[in-house]
Amino acid sequence: MISKNKIKYIISLQKKKIRDHERLFVIEGDKLVREFLTAYSAVKMLIAKAEFLNSLPPELTKNVNEIEDVSYAELKQISTLKTPHNALAIVRMPENEMNISEIIVHFCVALDCVQDPGNLGTIIRAAGWFGIKNIVCSPDSVDVYNPKVIQSSMGALIHVNVFYMDLRDFLKSAKENSVPVFGTLLEGHSIYDHKLDNKGIILLGNESKGISDELLPYITEKIRIPKFSNATEGIDSLNVGMAASIVFSEFLQKSGCAPD
Repeated sequence: MISKNKIKYIISLQKKKIRDHERLFVIEGDKLVREFLTAYSAVKMLIAKAEFLNSLPPELTKNVNEIEDVSYAELKQISTLKTPHNALAIVRMPENEMNISEIIVHFCVALDCVQDPGNLGTIIRAAGWFGIKNIVCSPDSVDVYNPKVIQSSMGALIHVNVFYMDLRDFLKSAKENSVPVFGTLLEGHSIYDHKLDNKGIILLGNESKGISDELLPYITEKIRIPKFSNATEGIDSLNVGMAASIVFSEFLQKSGCAPD
């Protein structure tokens, strides 16, 4: 049986302030927990039903500091899901140092005030699928360790680094190093006709306001996803997560990066 103090502590990690202080975050779901145990050595605590724990080979749990065998009722007390799965884990945040000069020599993504957890999770998942290793978010973007971001990224966070900094400084460094910045704007050139480079920063904006005016001067290439439908009502834009997937696919295809 898990203690009340431990339950209280796990629930407290739902708050960003506590997560940042403890340098820990929570993951939920059988598949997600198993993936982190397989690919990530920083699982501090595993809380799961007996049948899930018994299904794990010893090599997956040998580095876990603490394992709690709990009932479904206990899982419901600490879960953020309406219908909890069989397992939950507390994971240490990676101590990745941001090196701008290393990031900008490869394709990377900059997100300006993306605030919906589902959108950020989708973008991380798409980046992982297309082999994009780094995402740089403005400080007012949603926290990458928000439980809803973790759920929607579906394990891709293992493969993608997410940093936060003032995008003016980040894009200024790109400009100083002659790295192109591709901004997604309604007045941009069709991405299907535009000549894409083999490196650069893909800049995506806020769900409703788009890219901030203060960042527009740093954009060297304006691109857009053209609308093929003639509908005038109900479809005026793409969700930023959907748009990111389309842009990533087009970039990687035209840049000559070979898929696995």
